[in-house]
Amino acid sequence: MTPTRIADKRVLFIMATDHEYGAHLQARMTPLITGVGPVEAAIGTTACLQQLQTTGELPDLVVSLGSAGSRRCTLGDVYQVDSVSWRDMDASRLGFPRGVTPFSDIPAVLAIPALLPDVPRASLSTGGDIVGGEDYARIDADLVDMETFAVLRACQRFGVPMIGLRGVSDGPGELEALSGWTHLLAALDERLAIAVDALGAALSGADPRESSAPAPW
Repeated sequence: MTPTRIADKRVLFIMATDHEYGAHLQARMTPLITGVGPVEAAIGTTACLQQLQTTGELPDLVVSLGSAGSRRCTLGDVYQVDSVSWRDMDASRLGFPRGVTPFSDIPAVLAIPALLPDVPRASLSTGGDIVGGEDYARIDADLVDMETFAVLRACQRFGVPMIGLRGVSDGPGELEALSGWTHLLAALDERLAIAVDALGAALSGADPRESSAPAPW
């Protein structure tokens, strides 16, 4: 896997599945497809970054890209992730706050740079379950996905910055069957591609407006 060259930066795009990788994104970049869920995302991202480190080609930036569920954010819109948590981690019976990994210095919520001035920001919760219906009531985040926290932790191991871009594919109502997730993916492909173009402009300095967050490198 070779990172995509955008301006003078090497950018590695990471997605869970090619279901989310439509014609608009295909015209702009080739992502690493890790598979669905935090375990597959961690394994795939770590293996790729290890290989790139060996060849001296670690990316300047990783982008966790794809869909997300939400009952707070607008269905069909794209958001940049400004923080991420791991909803599966619960060692509270041992006295650790929920979301905190025991015996580590990892906080429950990790901040992520937001580089795009015109893309709204949202918090995100990563976990191994498909969230739907009343399950949203137990999650203190704007968005839910299954990969971003794992991708971020792998990036941190290699000292590579990461940002997250997620389009809302589902959330209102009850999520039923695969089609409840896939029916908006074609539209999100187009809207995520627009966000990728905006990222290219931000990295090249073509957009004169400055993000409120510093560049992550």
